[in-house]
Amino acid sequence: GNREKEPTMTNTSKGNKARTRSPLSTMAPLSTLLVALCLISPDLLSVVNADWIDPDTPKDAYATWALPAHPPPVHPDSSTDKDGSSKNCTGLAGKNLIKCQNYTAAPTTEIPTAAPTPTPEPREYKLVMSDEFNVPGRKFDDGFDPKWTAMHKNDYTNDAQHFYHRDNAYTDGKGDLVIETEARDTEIIGFDDVNMEKTHVTKHFRSAMLQSWNKFCFTGGIAEAEVVMPGKSDIGGLWPAFWLLGNLARHTYVGSSEHVWPWASTECTEKGQDAQLVNGCAKAQHWGMDPGVGRGSPEIDIFEVQPGNIKANTGKFLKTFVGQPFMSSSYQVAPGLNVRPGSGWWPGPGQWYDGLVGGNMSALNILFYGAYNHFLSDTDPARQDYWSDAISFNRQLYGEHFETKHRYRLEWEVPDPENGHDGYLHWFLNDQLVLKINGTSIVEKGLGAGISSEPSYILLNTAVSSQWGFPERCPENCPCKNFNCHSKDWKEKCGFNRGFCDMLKKEPAKYKINYVRVWQDPNDPKQKVGCSTPERPTRRWVQGHEHLYMQEGDEAPLKGVQSGRGFCYGLDECGGSKRGKCTKEGVCECQEGWTGPNCLAQAGSDPIIWDGPDSLADVGFDSPSYFPLGLVVGLAVCAAVLVIALTLQKRNRKKGYVPVPSAKPRGQFS
Repeated sequence: GNREKEPTMTNTSKGNKARTRSPLSTMAPLSTLLVALCLISPDLLSVVNADWIDPDTPKDAYATWALPAHPPPVHPDSSTDKDGSSKNCTGLAGKNLIKCQNYTAAPTTEIPTAAPTPTPEPREYKLVMSDEFNVPGRKFDDGFDPKWTAMHKNDYTNDAQHFYHRDNAYTDGKGDLVIETEARDTEIIGFDDVNMEKTHVTKHFRSAMLQSWNKFCFTGGIAEAEVVMPGKSDIGGLWPAFWLLGNLARHTYVGSSEHVWPWASTECTEKGQDAQLVNGCAKAQHWGMDPGVGRGSPEIDIFEVQPGNIKANTGKFLKTFVGQPFMSSSYQVAPGLNVRPGSGWWPGPGQWYDGLVGGNMSALNILFYGAYNHFLSDTDPARQDYWSDAISFNRQLYGEHFETKHRYRLEWEVPDPENGHDGYLHWFLNDQLVLKINGTSIVEKGLGAGISSEPSYILLNTAVSSQWGFPERCPENCPCKNFNCHSKDWKEKCGFNRGFCDMLKKEPAKYKINYVRVWQDPNDPKQKVGCSTPERPTRRWVQGHEHLYMQEGDEAPLKGVQSGRGFCYGLDECGGSKRGKCTKEGVCECQEGWTGPNCLAQAGSDPIIWDGPDSLADVGFDSPSYFPLGLVVGLAVCAAVLVIALTLQKRNRKKGYVPVPSAKPRGQFS
């Protein structure tokens, strides 16, 4: 649709244009300023009064406790219904083991294997980030919000059928963030960074993705969202997700993830030396990263949801008791196992990870164990190609998850090798365990991988992909190549599930997020807020490879956040009197603590800047911590002499004296 012309955005970090000042007005305090800057400790410069907590967050949400990481007790002769009640278990053999007891990855034994990494005692976590989405009318265009960026670009990954449009993410008047998916065309002329070619295509679906990439990241802690799933529980085709990704890769910017996603190996390994872009075999320090420490971008899927009507123990779910609709909770990590189970089959002894514990109504995801990664730019596939593993459980969902709000939660403990702890990941739905992974089970495979220690950002999106929830087999005479709900050609409509197009034609599917919150343990130094931390810096890498995080036409990966200057016609269009005001010029002016064009976003930032902009110290120059009195006096005298000289020069000019460099050639005096 038509968009109003937006005012020119100025990066707020540069501040307002300074008034013109003469050299005389700046010279006098110069020596004092230089001395003061040198005496200030760099540590003091990095600490700011700021945080990411939404002021609308209820006070009882400012703290939380780690949840018990075990499923509710189940009698051996009972199974679990959707409300947690137990009835009608058929026994302990084969697949029924996982229905009645804690699950071990290989169902050939009846007693689950316990990973040796101990689970810490429950401890209190404090809120470090929240977004309640209570302010209506928020938009998330690049430069509009300090936490989030709404993608406005094509998605070439996973056979995506959609275009991510910035207008499809907004806050409504009911306290929710809405990600809207609709059957609507978008013409795209651009660069396909998967096939590496210019393209002119039409995407027949629009949706939205919010990322906090390079804005808000965290390492370790608890993340939770309360959401209503989009669409209908029994109609497949939508792919809503809530997930985390290491900051070194920016999703949909494919070049940034090659040989980076989803690596979690910090050690020097034979495979990593060629297949991991930043590997532990490099002994030289580059981009501020520690030598000998491998880096990457592991993926933690808090949920990926697949609606549909294929029930458990039928069709492609024949060998598992969890069918559609389901949520998949995963840790995607590289390097992966070379000897691995086949898709749709239960793993044999030694083929998968031991010590996995699932909750009631959860089962190992036997339909997807990971991916084989090959890139067109690779010259030696035998050495550069690699497997990535998806350690994943599916949890049965029901119609209620698409009609009312439910809580989805991840608890992430960062590894602490010095103290012998390998970390863990725990997933929960409404405080009930979905999956538990102890890092020891990954470490013991000996591939160098483990639980992520990378600063990670949050993603919220709904995709439309022919790889996810579409019919497993194409109908007879249906090519399943083009998917267009508005087409008059049957061949472009026959590849959808029954009812999918009718659902989207009636109204857009709305993925509603009531809140997103993150807590951390203030007594755990491993848990940090920030996208570039002392242990895992990313700032210089991103700056040195900016082209990988941009699309054609971008001047930078992210715009600075615009504070005010959005068009307005009244007070309410600037967030109300507490957030901003509409000036007589018809633009918004934000109150302290609020930002965005119309002052609708909380002006948050990291409480500690771990990795600030480069300074002389970064190239080996350390400013003196002590200035001798004589040096201070000498600088002051020099400055005073310079001021006097400039003053005399100005007076001489007023008397008609012309300095030599400005004199006219002989014969031209009047």
